[in-house]
Amino acid sequence: MKKIVYFFFSVFLIHCSTPIAKTMQVKGSVKGLRKGKLYLQKLEDTLLITVDSIAVNGDETFALADNIKSPEFYFLSLDKNDGDSLTDKILFFGNKGEITINTRLRTFSSSADIDGSTNQPLWDEYQSVIRKFDAKSLENLQEYINQKGEETTDKQFEKLEETNRMLEKRRYLYALNFAMNHSDKEVAAYIGAYEIDNIAPLFRDSLYNKLSPAVKTSKYGLVFKQQLDSLDR
Repeated sequence: MKKIVYFFFSVFLIHCSTPIAKTMQVKGSVKGLRKGKLYLQKLEDTLLITVDSIAVNGDETFALADNIKSPEFYFLSLDKNDGDSLTDKILFFGNKGEITINTRLRTFSSSADIDGSTNQPLWDEYQSVIRKFDAKSLENLQEYINQKGEETTDKQFEKLEETNRMLEKRRYLYALNFAMNHSDKEVAAYIGAYEIDNIAPLFRDSLYNKLSPAVKTSKYGLVFKQQLDSLDR
Protein backbone atom coordinates (compact mmCIF):
# COMPACT_ATOMS: atom_id res chain seq x y z
CA MET A 1 0.00 0.00 0.00
CA LYS A 2 2.84 2.39 0.90
CA LYS A 3 4.48 1.68 -2.46
CA ILE A 4 1.25 2.56 -4.32
CA VAL A 5 0.88 5.82 -2.40
CA TYR A 6 4.55 6.67 -3.04
CA PHE A 7 4.11 5.96 -6.75
CA PHE A 8 1.12 8.28 -7.15
CA PHE A 9 2.83 10.95 -5.02
CA SER A 10 5.90 10.78 -7.27
CA VAL A 11 3.77 11.09 -10.40
CA PHE A 12 2.00 14.10 -8.84
CA LEU A 13 5.33 15.81 -8.09
CA ILE A 14 6.66 15.19 -11.59
CA HIS A 15 3.46 16.52 -13.13
CA CYS A 16 3.45 19.66 -10.97
CA SER A 17 7.13 20.38 -11.55
CA THR A 18 6.76 20.24 -15.35
CA PRO A 19 6.22 23.79 -16.64
CA ILE A 20 3.03 24.27 -18.64
CA ALA A 21 3.83 25.59 -22.11
CA LYS A 22 2.41 29.02 -22.90
CA THR A 23 0.05 29.20 -25.88
CA MET A 24 2.12 31.86 -27.69
CA GLN A 25 5.90 31.82 -28.11
CA VAL A 26 7.68 34.89 -29.45
CA LYS A 27 11.22 34.17 -30.65
CA GLY A 28 13.79 35.90 -32.78
CA SER A 29 16.88 38.06 -32.77
CA VAL A 30 18.00 41.67 -32.47
CA LYS A 31 21.12 42.03 -34.61
CA GLY A 32 23.71 44.22 -32.93
CA LEU A 33 22.21 43.99 -29.43
CA ARG A 34 24.83 43.10 -26.83
CA LYS A 35 23.22 44.20 -23.60
CA GLY A 36 19.74 45.26 -22.58
CA LYS A 37 16.32 43.91 -21.72
CA LEU A 38 13.42 42.83 -23.91
CA TYR A 39 9.82 42.96 -22.71
CA LEU A 40 6.69 41.31 -24.06
CA GLN A 41 3.86 43.72 -23.27
CA LYS A 42 0.18 44.29 -24.00
CA LEU A 43 -2.58 46.72 -23.10
CA GLU A 44 -5.08 45.83 -20.40
CA ASP A 45 -7.75 48.53 -20.59
CA THR A 46 -5.43 51.55 -20.91
CA LEU A 47 -2.54 50.13 -18.87
CA LEU A 48 0.56 48.70 -20.55
CA ILE A 49 1.54 45.55 -18.66
CA THR A 50 4.59 43.28 -18.99
CA VAL A 51 3.77 39.59 -19.40
CA ASP A 52 7.33 38.32 -19.92
CA SER A 53 10.87 39.68 -20.12
CA ILE A 54 14.42 38.55 -20.77
CA ALA A 55 17.81 40.10 -20.01
CA VAL A 56 20.21 40.16 -22.97
CA ASN A 57 23.91 39.82 -22.31
CA GLY A 58 25.92 38.99 -25.41
CA ASP A 59 23.25 36.88 -27.13
CA GLU A 60 21.23 38.44 -29.95
CA THR A 61 18.48 35.81 -29.76
CA PHE A 62 15.51 35.84 -27.42
CA ALA A 63 12.46 33.78 -26.43
CA LEU A 64 9.35 35.13 -24.70
CA ALA A 65 5.89 33.71 -24.13
CA ASP A 66 2.36 34.37 -22.94
CA ASN A 67 -0.99 32.64 -22.68
CA ILE A 68 -3.34 34.04 -25.31
CA LYS A 69 -6.99 33.18 -25.92
CA SER A 70 -7.54 35.05 -29.18
CA PRO A 71 -5.36 37.21 -31.44
CA GLU A 72 -4.54 40.65 -30.05
CA PHE A 73 -1.88 43.32 -30.24
CA TYR A 74 1.38 43.01 -28.29
CA PHE A 75 4.53 45.10 -28.01
CA LEU A 76 8.09 43.82 -28.14
CA SER A 77 9.86 46.56 -26.17
CA LEU A 78 13.58 47.13 -25.84
CA ASP A 79 15.42 48.83 -23.00
CA LYS A 80 19.01 49.30 -24.21
CA ASN A 81 20.38 50.16 -20.76
CA ASP A 82 21.85 53.35 -22.20
CA GLY A 83 20.25 55.79 -19.80
CA ASP A 84 17.45 56.67 -22.22
CA SER A 85 14.12 56.53 -20.39
CA LEU A 86 12.29 55.78 -23.65
CA THR A 87 12.05 52.21 -24.93
CA ASP A 88 11.82 51.18 -28.58
CA LYS A 89 8.66 49.23 -29.38
CA ILE A 90 7.51 46.89 -32.11
CA LEU A 91 3.74 46.55 -32.37
CA PHE A 92 2.59 43.15 -33.62
CA PHE A 93 -0.55 41.05 -33.79
CA GLY A 94 -0.05 38.06 -31.51
CA ASN A 95 -1.78 34.67 -31.79
CA LYS A 96 -1.43 31.10 -30.59
CA GLY A 97 1.66 29.29 -31.79
CA GLU A 98 5.13 30.55 -32.59
CA ILE A 99 5.81 34.05 -33.85
CA THR A 100 9.26 35.05 -35.07
CA ILE A 101 10.51 38.64 -34.93
CA ASN A 102 13.91 39.46 -36.40
CA THR A 103 15.18 43.03 -36.35
CA ARG A 104 18.25 45.26 -35.89
CA LEU A 105 19.31 47.32 -32.92
CA ARG A 106 19.75 50.61 -34.82
CA THR A 107 16.42 50.32 -36.66
CA PHE A 108 14.54 48.33 -34.05
CA SER A 109 10.98 49.28 -35.01
CA SER A 110 11.31 50.05 -38.70
CA SER A 111 13.27 46.95 -39.79
CA ALA A 112 11.25 44.33 -37.90
CA ASP A 113 10.41 41.20 -39.90
CA ILE A 114 7.43 39.42 -38.31
CA ASP A 115 6.44 35.87 -39.24
CA GLY A 116 3.82 33.49 -37.85
CA SER A 117 1.02 36.00 -37.20
CA THR A 118 -2.09 35.46 -39.33
CA ASN A 119 -3.33 39.04 -38.87
CA GLN A 120 0.01 40.84 -39.21
CA PRO A 121 0.23 40.90 -43.05
CA LEU A 122 -3.29 42.33 -43.20
CA TRP A 123 -2.50 44.95 -40.57
CA ASP A 124 0.66 45.95 -42.46
CA GLU A 125 -1.32 46.26 -45.70
CA TYR A 126 -4.00 48.35 -43.99
CA GLN A 127 -1.46 50.62 -42.30
CA SER A 128 0.45 51.25 -45.53
CA VAL A 129 -2.67 52.82 -47.06
CA ILE A 130 -3.70 54.68 -43.89
CA ARG A 131 -0.25 56.29 -43.76
CA LYS A 132 -0.86 57.67 -47.26
CA PHE A 133 -4.11 59.29 -46.10
CA ASP A 134 -2.31 60.79 -43.10
CA ALA A 135 0.52 62.07 -45.28
CA LYS A 136 -1.94 63.71 -47.66
CA SER A 137 -3.72 65.41 -44.76
CA LEU A 138 -0.41 66.82 -43.50
CA GLU A 139 0.45 67.93 -47.02
CA ASN A 140 -2.83 69.86 -47.26
CA LEU A 141 -2.19 71.51 -43.91
CA GLN A 142 1.36 72.46 -44.89
CA GLU A 143 0.10 73.99 -48.11
CA TYR A 144 -2.33 76.16 -46.17
CA ILE A 145 0.36 77.19 -43.66
CA ASN A 146 2.63 78.21 -46.53
CA GLN A 147 -0.17 80.37 -47.93
CA LYS A 148 -0.62 82.17 -44.61
CA GLY A 149 2.51 84.14 -45.35
CA GLU A 150 0.61 85.58 -48.26
CA GLU A 151 -2.86 87.04 -48.21
CA THR A 152 -5.23 84.20 -47.29
CA THR A 153 -9.00 84.36 -47.37
CA ASP A 154 -11.86 82.62 -45.61
CA LYS A 155 -12.61 80.89 -48.88
CA GLN A 156 -9.15 79.28 -48.92
CA PHE A 157 -9.62 78.04 -45.35
CA GLU A 158 -13.05 76.64 -46.21
CA LYS A 159 -11.49 74.86 -49.17
CA LEU A 160 -8.91 73.26 -46.85
CA GLU A 161 -11.63 72.10 -44.47
CA GLU A 162 -13.70 70.65 -47.31
CA THR A 163 -10.66 68.87 -48.79
CA ASN A 164 -9.82 67.32 -45.41
CA ARG A 165 -13.45 66.29 -44.83
CA MET A 166 -13.47 64.44 -48.15
CA LEU A 167 -10.12 62.87 -47.35
CA GLU A 168 -11.37 61.72 -43.94
CA LYS A 169 -14.49 60.27 -45.54
CA ARG A 170 -12.38 58.30 -48.01
CA ARG A 171 -10.18 57.11 -45.13
CA TYR A 172 -13.16 55.76 -43.21
CA LEU A 173 -14.65 54.13 -46.30
CA TYR A 174 -11.36 52.41 -47.01
CA ALA A 175 -11.15 51.14 -43.43
CA LEU A 176 -14.73 49.87 -43.53
CA ASN A 177 -14.31 48.11 -46.89
CA PHE A 178 -11.00 46.58 -45.79
CA ALA A 179 -12.60 45.19 -42.62
CA MET A 180 -15.60 43.90 -44.57
CA ASN A 181 -13.33 42.10 -47.01
CA HIS A 182 -11.44 40.41 -44.14
CA SER A 183 -14.33 39.76 -41.77
CA ASP A 184 -12.98 36.30 -40.91
CA LYS A 185 -9.91 37.83 -39.24
CA GLU A 186 -9.59 39.56 -35.88
CA VAL A 187 -8.07 42.63 -37.51
CA ALA A 188 -11.56 43.41 -38.85
CA ALA A 189 -13.01 43.53 -35.34
CA TYR A 190 -10.15 45.76 -34.19
CA ILE A 191 -10.80 48.19 -37.05
CA GLY A 192 -14.50 48.19 -36.22
CA ALA A 193 -13.83 48.94 -32.55
CA TYR A 194 -11.00 51.46 -32.79
CA GLU A 195 -10.53 52.74 -36.33
CA ILE A 196 -14.06 53.62 -37.52
CA ASP A 197 -15.76 54.50 -34.24
CA ASN A 198 -16.88 57.88 -35.66
CA ILE A 199 -18.88 56.60 -38.62
CA ALA A 200 -22.64 55.98 -38.61
CA PRO A 201 -23.78 53.06 -36.41
CA LEU A 202 -25.54 51.53 -39.43
CA PHE A 203 -22.20 50.85 -41.13
CA ARG A 204 -20.59 49.53 -37.96
CA ASP A 205 -23.59 47.21 -37.43
CA SER A 206 -23.17 45.90 -40.97
CA LEU A 207 -19.53 45.13 -40.30
CA TYR A 208 -20.25 43.39 -37.00
CA ASN A 209 -22.99 41.24 -38.58
CA LYS A 210 -20.54 40.11 -41.26
CA LEU A 211 -17.84 39.01 -38.77
CA SER A 212 -17.33 35.26 -38.51
CA PRO A 213 -18.55 33.54 -35.29
CA ALA A 214 -14.95 33.02 -34.14
CA VAL A 215 -14.09 36.70 -34.62
CA LYS A 216 -17.24 37.80 -32.78
CA THR A 217 -16.11 35.88 -29.69
CA SER A 218 -12.50 37.15 -29.89
CA LYS A 219 -11.17 39.89 -27.61
CA TYR A 220 -11.75 42.66 -30.13
CA GLY A 221 -15.03 41.16 -31.29
CA LEU A 222 -16.40 41.38 -27.75
CA VAL A 223 -15.15 44.96 -27.38
CA PHE A 224 -16.77 45.88 -30.70
CA LYS A 225 -20.11 44.35 -29.62
CA GLN A 226 -19.98 46.14 -26.26
CA GLN A 227 -19.43 49.45 -28.03
CA LEU A 228 -22.36 48.88 -30.36
CA ASP A 229 -24.65 47.90 -27.49
CA SER A 230 -23.77 51.09 -25.60
CA LEU A 231 -24.63 53.43 -28.50
CA ASP A 232 -27.49 55.85 -27.99
CA ARG A 233 -29.50 55.13 -31.14
